[in-house]
Amino acid sequence: MATANNSDFTEKSNNKQAVDALIHARWIIPVVPERRLYENCSLAIKGGLIAAILPTAEARNRFRAREEHQLDNQILIPGLINTHNHAAMSLLRGFADDQPLMTWLQKHIWPAEQQWVSPEFVADGTRLAMAEMLRSGTTTFSDQYFFPEATAAAAREAGMRVQIAFPIIDFPNAWSRNGDDAIEKGLALRDDYRSHSRIGLAFAPHAPYTVGDETLKKIAIYANELQMPVQMHLHETAGEVAKAFADTGQRPIQRLHSLGLLSPQMLCVHMTAVDDSDIALLQKTGAHIAHCPRSNLKLASGFTPIAKLLDAGINVAIGTDGAASNNGLDILLETNTAALLAKAISGDASALPAHQALAMATLNGARALGIDDATGSIEVGKAADLCAIDLSELEQQPLHDPLSQLIYTANGHHVRNVWVAGKLLLQDRRLMTLNEEEVRQRAGVWRDRIAGRTQ
Repeated sequence: MATANNSDFTEKSNNKQAVDALIHARWIIPVVPERRLYENCSLAIKGGLIAAILPTAEARNRFRAREEHQLDNQILIPGLINTHNHAAMSLLRGFADDQPLMTWLQKHIWPAEQQWVSPEFVADGTRLAMAEMLRSGTTTFSDQYFFPEATAAAAREAGMRVQIAFPIIDFPNAWSRNGDDAIEKGLALRDDYRSHSRIGLAFAPHAPYTVGDETLKKIAIYANELQMPVQMHLHETAGEVAKAFADTGQRPIQRLHSLGLLSPQMLCVHMTAVDDSDIALLQKTGAHIAHCPRSNLKLASGFTPIAKLLDAGINVAIGTDGAASNNGLDILLETNTAALLAKAISGDASALPAHQALAMATLNGARALGIDDATGSIEVGKAADLCAIDLSELEQQPLHDPLSQLIYTANGHHVRNVWVAGKLLLQDRRLMTLNEEEVRQRAGVWRDRIAGRTQ
């Protein structure tokens, strides 16, 4: 990777400028410009935004800060972005493992949700998920689950950036009576957070087999009028696609296109069963893909042809899905899996190189959520959403290429510090806005309730 020099930065100033924080890092990978590595450089943070990127010696001379952070042997990257999650399902981690998708849903997850899901369940599960995500470097997540108002409140308190993708299903469920009821509730929640800088709303029709045409047409109209994002589980398995084609004569993505849903505001989640006609539609409409490789592997849902999609110019981002189908929310681990799978599926060891994999976990995710003007890369003027990862462990030596080590040897346990909008949310692996012991205790309470040990 190219190394920065002084010409990359703003000119020196004789008078020290006041900033909120200076972060001095051994390495910085900004993602933009692509393939760039800054060594022994610093970020100046002011008002939650990145004010400058410059060599550390110059930063010390130019700025005075209320706080300084020295990140020896740490690599600073944009905060990781999880484009698809069901955060509260962390309370069902390990509950029904080793089952195929529809068996897992119909015989285990849906009955458990019917019995247990409530605002309390969602609040506690979301706090557990956010604790895990922060401790593994995620600063932004998109969440699709019942009682989204509880998720939004928990994220607001914890300081994370979130897209609340409120669930829309055409039959009664824990949160809504039908699709119209869900849309009404979701738009009311949007009004509540209209001016919030870290919380956005999106429509989330659950899947082609749970939402009918009339509801999907309404969503397409609202999304266009309000310029709101949409995300949907789509082509999750070959069986889903085959059944839809047998029933309607259309592949699910063709149906969505005919209803006006495919656009740059659309995020298609999973997309394991993809043919050339699907790729052509994605190219034509500018829709994005949320790739959840570990969940797809665990549920034996199939393989998303990432290299082929990227070669076609389609924006692909990384998601974990919920911890009930993945068992973890570690985006670094997810990105490593995505990179290895892309090579194996394509038969090309050069497919999805490290710099492109990191972009999928950061800037591509921001683009997929429609927030790339605010986050996803380390650039002056963008939010100071940052993740610092320790590269000093014995298992990471020798350090020939920091970016390669980041993608192929690091995981969430190496994350040391996390900032969102300039606020430190994880310091030396200590959560600053969540009570770890309380989160752990509440998880135990739900374990006992679900196991029938308590009421």
